[in-house]
Amino acid sequence: MKTLKLSGCGTALVTPFRGGEVDYAAFSRLLDRQTEAGIHFLVPLGTTGETPCLDESERIRILQLAKERCKGKPIVVGGGTNSLRQTLSGIRTLSPYGPDAFLIVVPYYNKPTQNGIYEYFKAVAEESDRPLVMYNVPSRTGVNMTAETTLRLAELDNIVAVKEASGNNAQISEIIRNAPDGFSVLSGNDDETLSLMATGADGVISVASNVAPAMMARLAEAMLSGDLIQARELHHRLFPLFRNCFVESNPIPVKAALAAMGLIEEEYRLPLVPGSSKTKELMLGTVSDLGLI
Repeated sequence: MKTLKLSGCGTALVTPFRGGEVDYAAFSRLLDRQTEAGIHFLVPLGTTGETPCLDESERIRILQLAKERCKGKPIVVGGGTNSLRQTLSGIRTLSPYGPDAFLIVVPYYNKPTQNGIYEYFKAVAEESDRPLVMYNVPSRTGVNMTAETTLRLAELDNIVAVKEASGNNAQISEIIRNAPDGFSVLSGNDDETLSLMATGADGVISVASNVAPAMMARLAEAMLSGDLIQARELHHRLFPLFRNCFVESNPIPVKAALAAMGLIEEEYRLPLVPGSSKTKELMLGTVSDLGLI
């Protein structure tokens, strides 16, 4: 029996900084904006949140704020590393603060075999009492988790979903077609939300919804209700944002957009640095065209 069903649009939240420190006031405002826009669930402490550059106390406070300000919304917290021991340690650290699930990325850099990926996720599932969302993003990890491996893991009770960012539609269709009851398939790429949900995916974990949460929530809702006309209109309206959020490494462009909207300072932690002047101008134009400033 799956313990959590995720659907709709979840936002992979940025982490705002000011003067080298986490800007908790700005983060709180971002959370309020997401809730007011009708977003369906929140994903702090993922790749978009520059989590490898956050210390333990910062991660705890970010999770606490998400739980406090987004009551009633599932909070899926990034918690994966390329070390089983470090992943389990992170889960133990954050579990007392009430995450509804953990987002666990396929181990990066190590380039494990498919059996290694299976055994890694199985070990995490056996050691955690929280629902787990697997995250397949070969462009960052260096290895793809195949449909066969995903479906094997989907049979484990507390593995409740996969965020699929492989860009391999045939692979993702195979997962959707054979997924067990209660298992969610979520797009990991904004520009594939419409096509994957048309195939039967349950939603998206979105970068673009940092910028346009209300429109992304409506896009997901339109697909879930079968309103393809509205969904198509929103997809085409948002497509420049989908594309432009990745002209440089995520989250550089999305933070530039939020800064242009006056919501955060455009600040990063090394090794990330501010985007080029061309990227800043592009994101300013993108949010202006969407009527967000």
